[in-house]
Amino acid sequence: MAAVIAQVPLALLMTQAEAQDAVTLDQLSVEGEAGIGLDRAAPAGLNLRTPDRAASRLGLTLLETPASVDIVSGETARLRGQDTIADAVTQDATGITTIAAPGNGNGAFTSRGFAGPNSIQQLYDGTRLYVGAGTVTFPFDTWNVERIEVLRGPSSVLYGDGAIGGVINVVTKKPTFVPINTARAVVGSDGVARLAFDSGGGIAQAEFGDTFAYRLNVSGNRADGWVRPEGDFRNLAVSAALLFRPSADFAVTLSHDLGYQEPARYWGTPLVEGRIPDLIRFNNYNVHDAKITWADNWTQLKSEWSPTADITIRNTAYRLTSSRHWLDVEQYAFNRQTGLVDRSDYLEIYHSQEQIGDRLDATFRGDILGRPNQFVAGFDVNRIDFRHTNNFYFDQSTSVLLTGYDPGLFPQDGRAVPAYATRTTQVSVFAEDRLQLTDRLSFLTGVRFDVPTLHREDLQTGAQFDRTFHALGYRFGLVYNPTPDSALYAQYSVATDPVGSLITLSQSLAGFKLATGDQIEVGAKGVAFAGALEWTLAGYRIVKNNLISRLPGSSAVGVQVGSQSSQGVELALGWAIAPGWRLDGNLALLHAQYDNFTQTVNGVAVSYAGNQPLDVPERIANLWLSWDPVRDWTARVGLQNVGQVYSDFGNTARRPAYTLVNLVLDHQVTAQSRLSLRVYNLFDKVYAISGNAVDGVGTNWLLGRPRSFEVAYTVSW
Repeated sequence: MAAVIAQVPLALLMTQAEAQDAVTLDQLSVEGEAGIGLDRAAPAGLNLRTPDRAASRLGLTLLETPASVDIVSGETARLRGQDTIADAVTQDATGITTIAAPGNGNGAFTSRGFAGPNSIQQLYDGTRLYVGAGTVTFPFDTWNVERIEVLRGPSSVLYGDGAIGGVINVVTKKPTFVPINTARAVVGSDGVARLAFDSGGGIAQAEFGDTFAYRLNVSGNRADGWVRPEGDFRNLAVSAALLFRPSADFAVTLSHDLGYQEPARYWGTPLVEGRIPDLIRFNNYNVHDAKITWADNWTQLKSEWSPTADITIRNTAYRLTSSRHWLDVEQYAFNRQTGLVDRSDYLEIYHSQEQIGDRLDATFRGDILGRPNQFVAGFDVNRIDFRHTNNFYFDQSTSVLLTGYDPGLFPQDGRAVPAYATRTTQVSVFAEDRLQLTDRLSFLTGVRFDVPTLHREDLQTGAQFDRTFHALGYRFGLVYNPTPDSALYAQYSVATDPVGSLITLSQSLAGFKLATGDQIEVGAKGVAFAGALEWTLAGYRIVKNNLISRLPGSSAVGVQVGSQSSQGVELALGWAIAPGWRLDGNLALLHAQYDNFTQTVNGVAVSYAGNQPLDVPERIANLWLSWDPVRDWTARVGLQNVGQVYSDFGNTARRPAYTLVNLVLDHQVTAQSRLSLRVYNLFDKVYAISGNAVDGVGTNWLLGRPRSFEVAYTVSW
């Protein structure tokens, strides 16, 4: 085993088939997974032969799936120094960007022309936490991740409303009967310190054999931060699971995951004459006693039973909770007349959310008219209780010096009071089918029907309302496999999005129906040169209808007549170029626009038809090149390019395109230990992740990480 572990740098140069069987320090953390039906993602390549459950509950490989899917190995993310889910998804998957901000839980993305947690759904081990007030705060750490599955395009057929842009499913490491112990320590610039531990193995194997197994992952991160003051952060992620497998065809897993975060209390940097002066790049204009805390708990009981070789029954019972608190001044704008920074939105907000539910599905394998067929059907039921406490009654603004300012304190007379509470019950049924029409041609269908019912109560006035929605998503697809290692496909899918976060929908939006979207996609995928080259190519068009337009003479909220569309092409490849060299990259080019979208500005109807949607870039590219100069050394260079975006409907508040360069140098010190040097944003690019605008003028940008360094040491025993 030690001899194999010593070849860590060579693993990324192998074919996918070879990499599936190799073992590295990071692969040890996912080796020997004990759950039924789980296939480990390869550390290199596009994993086109790997079964995936984000795009289909049938467990098809990517070559059998009529959709655009990325499988990002957790090992790949850790080797590239990607400590957060956002970094792993945006730097490794195709066409995904982040618009992370403290207000959305640092967990919002864009995909295929659509943005935000109400259009790009996020799952944890296949379970969805319903979005409350546009915020998702878990998961966030890659240490306990086996893989991340990213499905691009409408996905309501699988997981319900809120997935027109796609789905991101984070799959955790599972209990194992193979003993595993891995630890990592990291120190870096800006006071970065990280510690992580992974342990797993069988329990009492001498008495019970391979019946009980466990997995425990703990990771903690802290830093002083790169903005001052209040730029420090700390977090803790704990993932524990216990497996009971009394027979080869039955397994039960009880897991609990905890996430606690105190992120940087940084909401952006004010623009001065449309730019960020070096003088204030590292300034934070929040109040001195600002607070942000997020605590998430996920408890799941999963069971899987295969009574025969042709039947598999799965059930997941779960309880998810989230508690969040913000105490901040969130908006900053430079005032040209006074030379001061005007601060507004003195906000205190609490979220309390609990979701209890159960999901059951059964898969059947057989024949229809002599042709192989797979069919899965199931249901998902849950109840979500949400309570919102805020100080939206409070209206205060202050001004501070551009430099040398006193941040001040949050006023005590502006604290939060109970605002509203909601209860949402949701019932859904779903089904999928794959019929092999010939040995090379398959026809796939899927459908899901959701019926969520919302009850909302105003805790100040006692006013209440109820609303029931009906969401239907479906998909038809054809897959033709000219060879076992290639596929051509076409699909048509229909999905739904809420007009706001469904479980926190306000009275003013309750009368509107769900937004609908449809997509046509064609593509090709393939594996060549004995697995040394994997590639995918896709083209698509998506149209989303029933956007809310605010017109003069209409209601205060508006009318639901708007539409938005996007069309584009996406390319991804993984290529072992030559011994010691490997290239992985992807490119997404798209054109996104509002087709019919009008807003009232100063009492006048203004059409934004033809404009680029908020926060949506029309070019996203990633490239990773790895090189083994000598034995036990590996160098990696990563490039990430994101096109320009806009912070306003009128496309006048522009945020420029940017390119980031990241470096990683690994040295295999011993057979079971590795030393890594990481450099992020090598050329110290100033770039914006998100931004705000008023009257078509950008006011502030939330800046990304400046140049920084980390040294990591990983050991396994």
